[in-house]
Amino acid sequence: MTITLTYQRPFPYSDTMKMVMIVAMDEDGNIGASGDLPWRLRSDMLRFKTLTEGDGFNSVIMGRRTWDTLPDEFKPLPERTNIVMSRDTNWNADGAVTALYVGRAIEIAFAEGSDECWIIGGSQIYEMFLDRVEEIHVTKVHVGGNGDVSFPNWDRSNWSEDIIERTIEDEDNEHATTYSIWTKS
Repeated sequence: MTITLTYQRPFPYSDTMKMVMIVAMDEDGNIGASGDLPWRLRSDMLRFKTLTEGDGFNSVIMGRRTWDTLPDEFKPLPERTNIVMSRDTNWNADGAVTALYVGRAIEIAFAEGSDECWIIGGSQIYEMFLDRVEEIHVTKVHVGGNGDVSFPNWDRSNWSEDIIERTIEDEDNEHATTYSIWTKS
């Protein structure tokens, strides 16, 4: 007699999970300054929240330093499984699941029933996942020399860009921006 066990993930779910990256960078590729974002862009923060939350079945993967920069009132990021990569096997935080390596982070997101898994930084985490994502959502901030942490070198020859939105500098956005989605060819 054979017994077959199946694992049923919560509805709705998919048997595939989309791997996506999201980043805001200045003209020089800078993504951070002194452990914080080097600009205030309300339109970009709203887009980040909307995209990464999705329908409530998404995960975000970040490094521990990125976790540490999140304001306490937003930790963990709501409506998303928060996966924090850390080499410190003793590190833990309320609302976060710790992963030691890339494969484990992806496994956690999939096991949680995530439709999309968003890579949200920092620089080392972006570098680890660059070859694993299908899309990169980039907000180009039209200012230069605005940080001390950079997005890793990225060969864009096998990617195509679709410009989605341009915003102007105003009281809610310190700089003009261009938001585009890069898709792997």
